[in-house]
Amino acid sequence: MATKTVSLVLSSGGARGLAHIGVIEALEANGYQINAIAGCSMGALIAGVYAKGNLKEFTHWICHLDRIDVFSLMDFTLSSRGFIKGEKVFNVIQTLIGDIQIEELPVPFLCNAVDISNGEERIFDNGSLFSAIRASASIPTVIQPAQIDGRQYVDGGLVNPLPLSLLKPFQSDLVVASDVNGPIDCLVPQRNSEKEESSILAVPAWVVEYKQKISKYLPRDKKEAIKLKSVGFFDLMTFTLDVMQDKISDYIVAQHPVDLHIKISRRQCGTFEFYRAKEIIDIGRQLTLDALKEKKLMQP
Repeated sequence: MATKTVSLVLSSGGARGLAHIGVIEALEANGYQINAIAGCSMGALIAGVYAKGNLKEFTHWICHLDRIDVFSLMDFTLSSRGFIKGEKVFNVIQTLIGDIQIEELPVPFLCNAVDISNGEERIFDNGSLFSAIRASASIPTVIQPAQIDGRQYVDGGLVNPLPLSLLKPFQSDLVVASDVNGPIDCLVPQRNSEKEESSILAVPAWVVEYKQKISKYLPRDKKEAIKLKSVGFFDLMTFTLDVMQDKISDYIVAQHPVDLHIKISRRQCGTFEFYRAKEIIDIGRQLTLDALKEKKLMQP
């Protein structure tokens, strides 16, 4: 049987976007060839790393981060343009993907961002891959905007969190959407409760001191966080963006039907819970396998 091709779009969604890795792994394990990939925000990052051919290296890196590692990558600032500079984490990303132009990638790649000056969507289909990812993944008021050629850009999820429109020029056997802004009823229960790290006694004193302060960014218990009586600025902002992107995604899918729509709940994990990478990747992989079986798309 001839190999079937896939045009794949990956949504925005912070750490939930790590599920995209599992989606890609499941598709390839079943003999599908991804011949075009588009993404937004975290989806742009995963799509770009895949198109460059460095997904295995990225996965190895992200799966070995713990809470302290994630916190250390957050270069906080008092700037009103975003309370995280983004330099630390994007320096790591730049090291992983190197300096390559989008038009030189072995797999066609596109992503989007929003121009702050006019609110319009910009499609990146050429130029620096790193700059495109940096622009697409700049969460408003969280990560400082990206500057390209004198213009400032923020997260493309504001207008197009599931950019299926970017795949129009490509012909594939299947169009697949990996959407991590799904409703609460898509939530996959945690299989195992997270264990305390055995090295906790060796954690520096300053980390212990900041443990309570960073809990709002790295919540230890999702259920407990949901039950909080008062909602802080960050929680409210995240909730607002998630719900907005969820609804926009529904409209997008209605206008651009797909052959396979894989939905991961927006409540699956927090925006910065990258230390749960293995769990989230597994969820994406399993949901994709289940969807392929349900649609009878498993390849022999």
